Amino acid sequence: MALHKLLMDEFYDADYVLFAIHCRLEDYRLAYLLNQSLNIKLERNKHDLDFNYFSSSYVIYEWENKADYITWNLVANVCKKEKDGLYSSGILFGENDRTVKTYHLIPELKKVDYFIKISNEIQNISEKKILSKLQAIPQIITSYKVDLSTVKHKEYLIF
Repeated sequence: MALHKLLMDEFYDADYVLFAIHCRLEDYRLAYLLNQSLNIKLERNKHDLDFNYFSSSYVIYEWENKADYITWNLVANVCKKEKDGLYSSGILFGENDRTVKTYHLIPELKKVDYFIKISNEIQNISEKKILSKLQAIPQIITSYKVDLSTVKHKEYLIF
């Protein structure tokens, strides 16, 4: 019996650009500022990205520019979930300890707060212009283009 092996690297051609954003804003505030600065129309998706059987979920915004065949995505890299901690059952009025666990969409880039993924079928976007507009927003601490060859979990960026 023949064994066929499908290599996933074939599907990860660089048909998108990924920008990392460091900022402490809420996702809706950042989406609003990006819409104003980049003249785009990001809207929150009805469903968040869920991984590991709903143990972590990440907010995602999307805008599809049908005229230029470009899809813009803003996705959070950080998910904080509050879980029940362990406590002693021998105490009558024991406090229920809760712990906060932090998950990351792309674990190798833990310090990044948000990603902007720009998927384009036709290579007609100016990365330098977008980056300069991102860096002009005063609430953004820093932003830069991510080298996709350093990202190990590229399958998490398929949405």
